[in-house]
Amino acid sequence: MSEDQTSLGIKLKRYAQVSTTLGGLAARLAGQHYLGVGVNPEHATSLKQALGGLKGPLMKVAQFLATIPGTLPPEYAEELSELQSNAPPMGWNFVRRRMANELGPDWRQRFNSFDQEATAAASLGQVHKAEDLSGNNLACKLQYPDMNSVIEADLEQLKIVLGLYHLWSKSLDTKEVQSEIVERLHEELDYHNEAKNIAIYQRIFANDSAIKIPSYYPDLSTKRLLTMSWMPGQSLLSFADAPEDFRNTLADTLFKAWYKPFYHYGIIHGDPHPGNYKVEKNGTLNLLDFGCVRIFPPSFIQGVIDLYNALLHDNPEQAVYAYETWGFKNLTKELIAIMNQWARLLYDPLLDDRVRPIQESNSGAVGLEVASRVHSELHQLGGLRPPREFVFMDRAAVGIGSVFMRLNVKRNWHQLFNQLIEDFSVDKVQKAQDEVTAIK
Repeated sequence: MSEDQTSLGIKLKRYAQVSTTLGGLAARLAGQHYLGVGVNPEHATSLKQALGGLKGPLMKVAQFLATIPGTLPPEYAEELSELQSNAPPMGWNFVRRRMANELGPDWRQRFNSFDQEATAAASLGQVHKAEDLSGNNLACKLQYPDMNSVIEADLEQLKIVLGLYHLWSKSLDTKEVQSEIVERLHEELDYHNEAKNIAIYQRIFANDSAIKIPSYYPDLSTKRLLTMSWMPGQSLLSFADAPEDFRNTLADTLFKAWYKPFYHYGIIHGDPHPGNYKVEKNGTLNLLDFGCVRIFPPSFIQGVIDLYNALLHDNPEQAVYAYETWGFKNLTKELIAIMNQWARLLYDPLLDDRVRPIQESNSGAVGLEVASRVHSELHQLGGLRPPREFVFMDRAAVGIGSVFMRLNVKRNWHQLFNQLIEDFSVDKVQKAQDEVTAIK
């Protein structure tokens, strides 16, 4: 059987697996549009349950879309933002065959030990703990098979559903959003690319003892197998009941881990999921999973800071300039007013010079309310097409904010932010970016 025939067979199998999940949603959305009725929250709950049991990118894409206002009905966004992978890991016989494909039939001789049970299973692969011949503890991230074909099948199915939803709501044109997600997902499948991202973050935090990045083992890695040093520690959320001083210091470290790369290098980790951190007892933060890293032109970061200053000083002209720097087009006064509602929600803790929670209500209710209002008003004005760079910046802001809420921390976010940007310049960021990305 040819490679093309194999890929087609995989796609068809995936279509069959996914079509029941998304086909029912598509039919319901189409029926709701035809009958002129609203979204049923029960449908959103059932969709979350169905997607949570599927391996592959569909669950990850749903998480992405849930953080962008107007892409999905608010009821769906609220449910899908809570998605976790419940898919079981690959069995040992399957793992042995996959490891032999990546490292050769004698792969076991290259390790002192290799745990048969996966320590973690995610949407695109799973992790096994191992020990190399020198006694180093390792994390071996093994990609699920045929993920390129699975991605193509999943995204084609999702495009159908989004197309039907856009018949019902004109709030957001997601063409650029979809293009960005496709590109980032294909990057995530290339573990050589993730190894480069690890090297970039090692350079950024080389002199920071509070933030640790794993080491990469190229001799035990391939495009679909990534072997790194094992990072110790407990899950981030296990410290939700730690002493207040510890949680506050941890919050400061998290803030720096996420936003120093962005404001100093134009680089952001696009997946601020709590599972991508481990915390040691001394408070050291270990960062994991560098598959989704976005590099921005420094002018884009300038736009982020310009919008902050526009909101801080109530300068509408500067806000327009910032949005146009990001790539928004055909802006009207009405559209800008709507966009500023969402921007104020994200920037609010940075504008407020006092110690406070990241969100005053310490729940997602306010965000959902604002997203619903933005969605409705954009629909009335005929919609908006956000630039593709907007996707992961927006997702990172929402994701890291939710982590701060779950840790129940209070900080002066205004001061933390201004400390990061006080020496900002486009030229300085461009130079720093060139230095850390110059990886052979």
